[in-house]
Amino acid sequence: MKILVADDDPQILRALRITLRARGYEVLVATDGAAALNQAIEHKPDLYLIDLGMPRLDGVEVIQGLRGWTSAPILVLSGRTGSADKVEALDAGADDYVTKPFGVDELLARIRALTRRGTGGPDAEPLVRIADLTVDLTATTVTREGADGGPPEPVRLTPTEWRILEVLVRNAGRLVTRQTLLQDIWGSEHVTDTGYLRLYLSQLRKKLEPDPAAPRFLLTEPGMGYRFDPAGGAVPGDPAGAAPGEPAGGAVPGDAIG
Repeated sequence: MKILVADDDPQILRALRITLRARGYEVLVATDGAAALNQAIEHKPDLYLIDLGMPRLDGVEVIQGLRGWTSAPILVLSGRTGSADKVEALDAGADDYVTKPFGVDELLARIRALTRRGTGGPDAEPLVRIADLTVDLTATTVTREGADGGPPEPVRLTPTEWRILEVLVRNAGRLVTRQTLLQDIWGSEHVTDTGYLRLYLSQLRKKLEPDPAAPRFLLTEPGMGYRFDPAGGAVPGDPAGAAPGEPAGGAVPGDAIG
């Protein structure tokens, strides 16, 4: 089992490296937040031990970056004891929180508990290509290749457009039902408002598909939902994005379209 330990205290890093290796774990270390994300992308650890007070990127930013593409357990190790710090870390996506100083036996028990709990599915790749676009699940950005070899150009998505795209990309190749998307993004009171999805899928296709009228990547499964095809294969169903019987859609809450 591979564990990434991210902490800017060299003594803690050394102690954890020795302790965890003695228990048979493979240990990776990082001394700042940016290095932690780079290590995570390169090595895809099975579990993360993250300090909150790190340079370059703090622990909460690291957790948010990880949660864009991995469901591996995250255990926070921090000297911050306030409830607000704990809530912020847990809301960002951490699975557990241990305050410093901590006992080795307690730490190992927490690791075993998180390992038994499982991850809930395979990780997505942090960088996903769609034609000339790159979707970065860590940075929550979409960029288009620059003209004539120039720098990449950002593609502006609204927060709701990004959330829909993220769900589809993280479930690449699998059907995501309309009800699942509506509940995850707008809440259970909107599970029948399929017009929202028709409108947003149309907007996403205009921004991301080479030919929005004949989508290759963001596909409709008629009567069921949507599917992201990373290979850009054949298109099932209605290219306009509405499954048979979907309403045309009206006012949509929550976003200014741009």
